Amino acid sequence: MNLAPYAALEAHSRGRHHAEPGPSNRSAYMRDRDRILHSAAFRRLEYKTQVFVNHEGDLFRTRLTHSLEVAQLARTMARSLQLHEDLCEAISLAHDLGHTPFGHAGQDALNDCMKPYGGFEHNAQSLRVVDELEDKYASFRGLNLTFETREGILKHCSLARARELGDVGQRFIARGQPSLEAQLANLADEIAYNNHDIDDGLRAGLITVAQLREVPLFRRHHDEVIDTYGALRSKQERHETIRRVMSTFVEDLTATSAALIRGAGVTHIDEVRALGSPLISYSEQLRAENLELKRFLREQLYRHHQVYRVMAKAKRVVRDLFAALFDDVRLMPPAFFEAARTLEQQQAEIGRARAVADYIAGMTDRYALDEHERLFDPRRLR
Repeated sequence: MNLAPYAALEAHSRGRHHAEPGPSNRSAYMRDRDRILHSAAFRRLEYKTQVFVNHEGDLFRTRLTHSLEVAQLARTMARSLQLHEDLCEAISLAHDLGHTPFGHAGQDALNDCMKPYGGFEHNAQSLRVVDELEDKYASFRGLNLTFETREGILKHCSLARARELGDVGQRFIARGQPSLEAQLANLADEIAYNNHDIDDGLRAGLITVAQLREVPLFRRHHDEVIDTYGALRSKQERHETIRRVMSTFVEDLTATSAALIRGAGVTHIDEVRALGSPLISYSEQLRAENLELKRFLREQLYRHHQVYRVMAKAKRVVRDLFAALFDDVRLMPPAFFEAARTLEQQQAEIGRARAVADYIAGMTDRYALDEHERLFDPRRLR
């Protein structure tokens, strides 16, 4: 692997909380990736929502397919920029491990429930999953990932929360930057969900090509497809346009970032971290076009009345579950009940609330719906 001096070289790694012998046939970041892939939290992503609730159809993206797409994009761009592909992949695969069922609607509802107890944010929960909640190793709790992977998982964080997180929270206090690999995985996430939400929204019939042509970036590439191929089947037309849009993001981000890195003259990862602004970025033109695309998706897809109605019901499920389980933690499975008792002894109501949030955040869409039915439908006795 031909890495640049500003990449997250393993020789410059800040290591793991618990010292371990180095792997003999893979990089330290490959070990991180493998531990993430074999975690229970990663397997559950298969049944967690992006925009559409899991039972609505088998063809829509889930958190699992989204994470795989992010990893593929991040590795591609990392290779062009001579960054560490294995680290980019590990961060990409782990970034949504702490996401709730029902996508952002579930996160918003759980955050509302947790506001008196410190709030809930899925990036911080993803870090909690890999640091604490995965419990399969004899020598330590969590997955004992490298600092660099953990740094990349925590994309944003309040100052209050940062002060509680020790090493990975320090950059938010110092107003520094994470590694270039972390910055790249963050924008690969955005590129992936923007483009696959267009695809899923079109296939679901919630948005139309005619509506999307109001977005200059989409219209430009749609015109190119029509000019090149003429009449196509709707599936081909959709795919050819979306892949051009995605390629524009990837090519622009790679070229712009390479120029910014050269201009900054960084030669070490610590120099990257000391900067006041990121070096992985779109050009000014594409940043403006990206904002228009995101505005369209927010107004026309995420706030579409059909999506809104489903997500309103999903929020009620999360709120009901939290209220019932917080009131009586014995309703949770034994392992979570014991965790709630332990945390409550340490932190009183805040600890109890955190244990309930851990349980709910780990649920898949289907499990949350089933658990709600088990708790509230008097005809369900088990």
